[in-house]
Amino acid sequence: MTLPAPQWLDTDLYPFDRAVHDVAGHRVHVVDHGTGPTLLLLHGNPTWSFVWSGVITELAPDHRCVAPDLPGFGMSQAPAGFDGRAESIADVLAELVLAMDLRDVVLVVQDWGGPIGLSLAQRMPDRFRGLVIGNTWAWPITGDPHFERFSALLGGRVGAWLIRRLNLVVRGLIPAGHRRRRPTRAEMRHYRHALGTPDRRQASAVLPREIVAAAPFLARVEAGLATLRTLPALLIWADRDIAFRRTELERWQRELPDARTVELPGAGHYLQSDAPQEFAAAVRAFVAQDLGAAVGTARDEEARA
Repeated sequence: MTLPAPQWLDTDLYPFDRAVHDVAGHRVHVVDHGTGPTLLLLHGNPTWSFVWSGVITELAPDHRCVAPDLPGFGMSQAPAGFDGRAESIADVLAELVLAMDLRDVVLVVQDWGGPIGLSLAQRMPDRFRGLVIGNTWAWPITGDPHFERFSALLGGRVGAWLIRRLNLVVRGLIPAGHRRRRPTRAEMRHYRHALGTPDRRQASAVLPREIVAAAPFLARVEAGLATLRTLPALLIWADRDIAFRRTELERWQRELPDARTVELPGAGHYLQSDAPQEFAAAVRAFVAQDLGAAVGTARDEEARA
């Protein structure tokens, strides 16, 4: 589908097929590009589907890449009064999965995309066939000073004001979240324009507080992790992340003991943008090998039955 592009969008940097879906009172902008196994790519704060551009370019020749802008981010439009909480975002995305009738989905997540996306897989397990987990988490972090300090700093009244008025998270965290390379001026313009007004930054200002405040939602996601252990899983981990440490990787390895791990030395928090070729290569190998083997095993079992 051809959609009009805002003046600030460079379609050479973002040359993908796009659509808009009206769900739950939201207009959700979605990249839906390529053919092949379906990948649902979920971003976090303060990025949008643009952060997956390098990965989509690599994978679209033989994968269907579905990358929504979370409500309140990118080119998605949230209704007036939308609270921007993680669970509210997950509710909208659940409606989107149903509206698009996505099936046999490989979930690919990073940052807030992790707990949000994993909650979807728990709600509708029949629609998901594999997990690719980048730097993220899926459990309450109450009592961990590393996260509580960050949440208090940016999630408090002053931090939220700075995010809304000065676009602080975009201007500060996106450069800090790249360690192998520096985002170009053109890339930074796309992140700034996507959250170009204080009203557009509502969800971006709420999510830092949600790191602590969303503990009940995160506890439910944590409780459901055991139900996902039957799905083939891949962990892709950047070791120079400003947010998620080796502590979180080791927790994931305990939660998903059969998952393979691919580490990206020197990459930062936005690893899908910092090391897109390696990220995409790991996803491609996982879909071809791990998921291919899982499908073959299932067919053999059906034949024996």
